[in-house]
Amino acid sequence: MPAQDKQIALLGDVHANLPALEAVISHAASLGVEQFWNIGDFVGYGPYPDQVVERMRTKKFVNIAGNYDLKVLKFPKKTDKWRESKHPLKWLAFKWAYDNLSKKSRTYLGSLPKERDLDIGERRFLLVHGSPASNEELLEPGTSEDRLLELKQLAEEEYAFEFEAIIFGHSHQAFSRQVGKTTFINTGSVGRPGDGNPRSAYAIMYLGEEGLQISHYRLNYDIDRAVAEIRERGLPEAFAEMLIQGRDLERILSRGI
Repeated sequence: MPAQDKQIALLGDVHANLPALEAVISHAASLGVEQFWNIGDFVGYGPYPDQVVERMRTKKFVNIAGNYDLKVLKFPKKTDKWRESKHPLKWLAFKWAYDNLSKKSRTYLGSLPKERDLDIGERRFLLVHGSPASNEELLEPGTSEDRLLELKQLAEEEYAFEFEAIIFGHSHQAFSRQVGKTTFINTGSVGRPGDGNPRSAYAIMYLGEEGLQISHYRLNYDIDRAVAEIRERGLPEAFAEMLIQGRDLERILSRGI
């Protein structure tokens, strides 16, 4: 790769899955990547919330908070309301994540912004969790061109310049789409894929004089280790099945597990 080129790992939705995160870091490092941008959701359902936050904090990733991170931090104030309004396993996931985060990790997550605009020279990039409109908006491969154009224009109006790329996750479905001069990049989910493929997902963005290129990766990782830790901690079997099947909780529960 020419010296003037850069490569950046784009990842997110780790959801407290340390073995998956370790596989991504190792793979990216083997390709010479030294910079990591994370779109949030460090925690949730997985058995390693504190270790994941600590790993990404100490490695000095460029981090933002995801919607799940923010909800976990609100758990003490919302516990009674959520006990009534949310599925019991979702309530338990919030509680367990909060209880198993150190004070340092809670403080760190609470210090993170919900989005960040980044620049490399004159090239501009926007890091969000869901979309420029909401950290809970689900952008998927089938999202309409019209909606992506609306989001591109919304970001440009807010920041007063055009982004080369808008980087996000939340839907756990990796894809890249070009809209005008802006590339929309969904990183996919490192730790809790939802497309039926249990392998970890992340992307590498290559920046050169000729423009931007994206490579999406799916990686095998030590699922058995993560599943064994879920069971050792006494967490619900549905949480283990989410990793085994590469499906979200709703899909697992609909199958009667």
